Amino acid sequence: MNDKAHDEAMAEVFSNDPAYAAELLNSILADGDQAELLIALRQMAKAFGGVRGVAKEAGLNQNQLYRMLSVEGNPEFRSLSSVLRVMGLRLAVQPIEKTVKTGGPRS
Repeated sequence: MNDKAHDEAMAEVFSNDPAYAAELLNSILADGDQAELLIALRQMAKAFGGVRGVAKEAGLNQNQLYRMLSVEGNPEFRSLSSVLRVMGLRLAVQPIEKTVKTGGPRS
């Protein structure tokens, strides 16, 4: 299977199951892999009207969105938030669960 076919298949999955899309993005964010995040966002853009449609709804230039989601992309918070909003998503901050060590009080 080539990348284009995979991207189209993932776009279909994201269109049919937005909750899965959110879970996937949260998983990627937890791992901290920016390249993987950008790949998923490119695939999701296909599901939400393509780059042109997402850029228009997000108030971004189409070329700006292509650059933002490229392999070397480094999206600004504002741009990323706008794109996610088009997809019905938003960034959120959650505490990291800490494991409690046994053997004494925490200092």
